[in-house]
Amino acid sequence: MPSQPRRRGTVYTGARLGGHNQKRPSHVELVGEDTNMKKALVSIAFGLTASLLATGASAQATLNSVKQKGFLTCGSNTGLAGFGQPDAQGNWTGLDVDLCRAIAAAIFDDPTKVRFIPLAAKDRFTALQSGEVDVLSRNSTMTMSRDTQLGLDFPVINYYDGQGFMVRKKLGVSSAKELNGASICTQQGTTTELNLADYFRANNMKYEVVAFATSDETFKAYDAGRCDAFTTDASGLYAERLRASAPDDHIVLPEIISKEPLGPAVRHGDNQWGDIVRWTHYAMLNAEELGVTKANVEQMKNSDNPEIKRLLGTEGKFGEATGLTNDWAVRIIKHVGNYGEVFEKNVGEGSRLKIKRGQNAQWTKGGLQYGIPVR
Repeated sequence: MPSQPRRRGTVYTGARLGGHNQKRPSHVELVGEDTNMKKALVSIAFGLTASLLATGASAQATLNSVKQKGFLTCGSNTGLAGFGQPDAQGNWTGLDVDLCRAIAAAIFDDPTKVRFIPLAAKDRFTALQSGEVDVLSRNSTMTMSRDTQLGLDFPVINYYDGQGFMVRKKLGVSSAKELNGASICTQQGTTTELNLADYFRANNMKYEVVAFATSDETFKAYDAGRCDAFTTDASGLYAERLRASAPDDHIVLPEIISKEPLGPAVRHGDNQWGDIVRWTHYAMLNAEELGVTKANVEQMKNSDNPEIKRLLGTEGKFGEATGLTNDWAVRIIKHVGNYGEVFEKNVGEGSRLKIKRGQNAQWTKGGLQYGIPVR
């Protein structure tokens, strides 16, 4: 091997510092002689081993913590019908709420072992970063900056949405492009504010933003007449219209001005926990596709269908690979239901919102929801 020039440099081992993607520098002297080169390689290898061990330890942190305290802590909405809302007795309902219940069912075989923490949009990610909640399931949009700059991961998308507008019928507006000069109520700390600015700038229109800290404050201001229009995710428009003093006096305009892939978030680096959250959703999707329901799941354990056998744990050890039991999916389905059942109950035709499946239909029916195979 020809001799290489002597030089001093920094070798990055890829170790994580403080839960972020910072890299730990190992200062070594790279030289041409074999002995010194071997020393450098040993140093690098040692650093990589330490990094892997540290990552492996943190990967089990959340699951172990949840098991030790005996319940899951779920960050939810301050009150959004169909997604996350407590009633007067403190009983929570919603699509995002049921995802947390499904995670609790997978771990404890008991969907009630979950505590819901209501979080405003501006506080939700900080609560997750600080460890106040184990998972954030609060109609949160996955974006590149949120996924790469906050120390968080979005394991899966459980609802595909888009931003729209609601106005009073008496305003005489039938399109968002007629809102030039309008005052618009929106919530602080959301992608809604940014999308609003992009849309009006792209269409050379002016507007006045009237922003509030919580979704409740935002809608109440609109309902009280403090602005001309209200904007949020389309699902939220239908949910909030139910709370209006005169719901029939309001219409949702046809334009959808953004992509809003909504899903749960977890802390970055906790890969096992991310897997559990991700596969909880996929278990519900696969169950729907395979015809496994809350009512027939016990009977379906006798199925000869290999896909059903793997999903329900009668074949293979897929649950154990994530730190759960092999009947993890059975627990989810029998306590909470499949994705179709949860959608229908909370936001679909069987609910007050009566939202059509649309993009959230199964891929076999023209939608975007697609259960990854258990195999």
